[in-house]
Amino acid sequence: MSRFDLAIVGGGLVGASLAMALQSGAKARGWKIVLIEPFAPGDAWQPSYDARSSALSFGARQIYERLGLWQQVARRAEPILQIHVSDQGRFGATRLSSMQEGVPALGYVVENAWLGQCLWQGLDRDVISWRVPAEVKAMEALSNGYRLTLSDESEIDCNLAVLADGGRSSLREQLGIGVRTVPYDQCALIANITPGEAHGGQAFERFTDNGPMALLPLPENRCALVWTRTGEDVKRLMALDDRSFLAELQSVFGYRLGALQQVGARHSYPLALIEAEEQVRSNLVVLGNAAHSLHPIAGQGFNLSLRDAAALAHALLTSHASPGDLATLQTYRDRQYRDQKVTVGFSDQVTRLFGSREPMIAAGRNLGLLGLDLLPSAKSWFARQAMGLGTRTDV
Repeated sequence: MSRFDLAIVGGGLVGASLAMALQSGAKARGWKIVLIEPFAPGDAWQPSYDARSSALSFGARQIYERLGLWQQVARRAEPILQIHVSDQGRFGATRLSSMQEGVPALGYVVENAWLGQCLWQGLDRDVISWRVPAEVKAMEALSNGYRLTLSDESEIDCNLAVLADGGRSSLREQLGIGVRTVPYDQCALIANITPGEAHGGQAFERFTDNGPMALLPLPENRCALVWTRTGEDVKRLMALDDRSFLAELQSVFGYRLGALQQVGARHSYPLALIEAEEQVRSNLVVLGNAAHSLHPIAGQGFNLSLRDAAALAHALLTSHASPGDLATLQTYRDRQYRDQKVTVGFSDQVTRLFGSREPMIAAGRNLGLLGLDLLPSAKSWFARQAMGLGTRTDV
């Protein structure tokens, strides 16, 4: 029977980021940490036109800088220098600029495979043990922690278990942790696009009567598309050949980046706001998408989870108690409560405001976009939310 101070269940971007944030302090304390992940990372990163990507806020860059990881991540992080927000068929628009906000970039777009490779290569194997490939099939609460049963029938005891196994966490359900689910009755279609003209670090948020879309800049003059439509419409778009798909996308997006040249593999998934009803118990933390899954159009989901991971590491490493101590975990939860509430609310309100077909709401958001462009203080507030700096300045 192996015993660890912490077991991180899920070695994706959030779980691996938490391990990175803990490893220096854990080494000083003599903690034993295990990272359990079903999919083994490759030995080398392989570029792919169709690689999925994440938008990292400026606040996320600050976290990775403190972890000593940003210099490596930045090798394939495309900076967002400007964000153009518009409403199709209406005059309202606003433009956010990194120069106006006094930052090198409003955010960065990074391929998930590259970020994952940077994280895994940054882990100290003398501090962080890996159980890969492995999956936790069952969890049993003990008086001083949890017992994890793995897919190979081996068992691990830990003082603190961190569930970072995704939005469809079966372990969360197994432990009786309920979720609040608010369906958006929409699906997201994602793909990589090559435009005819250089994107120049511009990101586009375009709102239409049929749902919002985003085009985010990627290396090699590609753009990451996130297109939100009804489920039936997404099925129709998924079935189109590449030429027909690009033609329809062009008719909605316009020619701000010239004629669209190429589209990669298309993927889709249903959208909902999902929040776990509990995020901490004695010896347990629910983290990442297992704690909260947000609509992707506002680009807040991973950035919030990264701030959660950094705050959890800070709470654990500044406490004199054992990692599973409930008071320590509640301190973490209390510290993150406002950040989560504001970020989830911002994401949800943007989604509902710009996804509505109601004429009065459409007219109001059009005026709102015009107002943002005319009021520097309002635009700066909106930019700080987008940059992940809206609730705190120490992330």
